[in-house]
Order: sequence, then structure tokens, then C-alpha cells
Amino acid sequence: MTEIQRKLFSMQDEKYKDFNSKLIPGVKKDAQIGVRIPHIRALAKEIRNTDEAEKFLNTLPHKYFEENNLHGYLLEGTKDFDEAIEKTEKFLPYIDNWATCDTISPRVFRKNIPALYEKIKVWLKDTHAYTIRFGVNMLMKFFLDENFNDEVLFLVAEIKSEEYYVNMVRAWFFATAMAKQRDKTLLYLAEKKLDKWTHNKTIQKCTESYRISDKDKALLKEMKL
Repeated sequence: MTEIQRKLFSMQDEKYKDFNSKLIPGVKKDAQIGVRIPHIRALAKEIRNTDEAEKFLNTLPHKYFEENNLHGYLLEGTKDFDEAIEKTEKFLPYIDNWATCDTISPRVFRKNIPALYEKIKVWLKDTHAYTIRFGVNMLMKFFLDENFNDEVLFLVAEIKSEEYYVNMVRAWFFATAMAKQRDKTLLYLAEKKLDKWTHNKTIQKCTESYRISDKDKALLKEMKL
């Protein structure tokens, strides 16, 4: 057992492991330790920028779910943009679940939006489901506000996948876009540019959102396929 694994096991909560394993069916229970997220974040803060952390980031694949999440939280603190891209791309092929995928968001990405955008376009064309999901997550985080452009919606609409966790994030993306870029997103839904499953799931997420007006919720319900 590595020193980082020892640290994680020292924070183990068996009841939490039982609970969390039900939320992440793609990860076997024996590949989970059972460590709550605040404890993993605290460990990331403790070891960030140390030789121990650097060795850990360069040792792939990891054995446990919590190690993968720790890896994601360590990436958040990478200060150089090119280094963050390089380390993220090295890690993406090893991601095997939505929870780990959704933890990764290096803050430095905001410092080079044009270069990030070009990288996202590459990730969206990958064959690995969680690389695609990560790309959609990055569009949702960085490109639905001041960095929005018309192509953003097109990029996500054009994704063709049978993967549940890819299409779920696409629906989540369009529901968020409906809240932030209402008029242009509404056109996509009105013109039925999405596949049926993602279209209907988007509408469901919109009707569940407090950020969508009751008037728009009623309108969207009429568009269900």
C-alpha cells in the first residue's frame, strides 16, 4: 500500500462507502475505500506541490476510486496552462465514472480560453465516453457566459453517442444553456435538432430547474417528442 493509500484508508467510512457505491454503479465496490469528498479535498490541499503529489500524478492507473478523485482535485491547483492540459490529457483515458469526471476543472483553464476551446473540440471527437463528457463539462463551465458563441451549441448537438453518461451531460448542458442563453437554445429545442432521448431529457431537466421560468417550462413541455 502506498503512503497516499494509507492516508485515504485512515479516513475510511464504511457506511459512506455502502451509500456511495449505489450512486456510482460503474465502479466496483471493492475499488472504493469510502472517503467523503471534503476529506479528499483536504488531502489534496495538504500534499499539493509536493514531490509526493507529483509522483502520484505520474503513477497511472490508480487502484481506487478515491485516488482518481484525489488526482482530479490535485489537477485543480496546477498553475501553468500547458502543464494542466498535458496532465489532464494524460489522466482522461483512465477515468471510468461520472463522479471522477465531473470533479476535474483546473482553474488555470480560464487563463487561455482560445486554446482551451480548441482542445475541447478535440475531446468531443474522442471515442472514450468520459473524455467526451469532460469536454462537454468544460463547455458548460467556461463557454455559456461571456465566452459564448453560436458554435458552442452546435458542437454538443452534433455529438453522436449511445453512452448514457455522454447523453446525460449533453442534456444537462442544454438545460444549463436554456438558463443562460435562452433564445438561441430554445431554437435548438423548437427545431428538434437533438436526438429524441437527449431532447426529452433536456426538457425534463429544464422543468426541474429553478432557473427556468414557469412560462418557459410550459412551452418546453409542449415540445416533448
